[in-house]
Amino acid sequence: MKIIACYSNKGGVGKTATAVNLAHAFAEAGSRTLMCDLDPQGASSYYFRVKASKKLKDTSFFKDVERFTGAIRASDFDNLDILPANLSFRDFDIFLSRMKNSRSRLKKALKAGGSEYDTIILDCPPNISTLSENVFRAADCIVVPVIPTSLSEHTFEQLMEFFRANKLERKKILGFFSMVQRSKKLHRETEVRMRKQHRKRFLGTSIPFTSEVEKMGIHRAPVATYASGHAAAKAYRALHTDVMDHLK
Repeated sequence: MKIIACYSNKGGVGKTATAVNLAHAFAEAGSRTLMCDLDPQGASSYYFRVKASKKLKDTSFFKDVERFTGAIRASDFDNLDILPANLSFRDFDIFLSRMKNSRSRLKKALKAGGSEYDTIILDCPPNISTLSENVFRAADCIVVPVIPTSLSEHTFEQLMEFFRANKLERKKILGFFSMVQRSKKLHRETEVRMRKQHRKRFLGTSIPFTSEVEKMGIHRAPVATYASGHAAAKAYRALHTDVMDHLK
């Protein structure tokens, strides 16, 4: 089993769109995939038309395998199941702070509850917290969307510094450029600079800024299901290939 976290410490960068489209791409490629929505807003659950389980609350996510597996829902797609979020997930940091071995609790829960899957995709909340540290330790790789702007560059540097300061494995970080507008000089210059500075940390794929990605909220589905030939769908497939190559 491989655990892939879709994470950013900055909101509004296309993190959930990445999680949804990557999960669909893995499933489409034949991998038995579980998309685990860790964000209490439940956006990725919404995209897959899955309602939150009312039973998976409080510490049961981390302690009760039966409730964990019972909360998993089938999606409309072969090989793809969803563990939807609910609002109690907002208290994960509180729950984890009260548990022994709190930094490894997420990994244990995922290994126990998701053992039948080849791939687990995590859609993570946009912050650095106890839950985030659990994600960083549990994941085999951390896919980080970065809009090529100064603020996104700054938050990516913060993430790298956090990994350095806490002696986490920086090689897990796989940045890629998201919501890219080639017509903007700032985007072009930032992308060149960051690729040069973080050569080993950035994947080759970039996701364009396009209304087709925004239409996920209308269709409530991955881009490839309603715009298969569009550049965005092709880019997400290429991102899936990049991540697979890294995990080999």
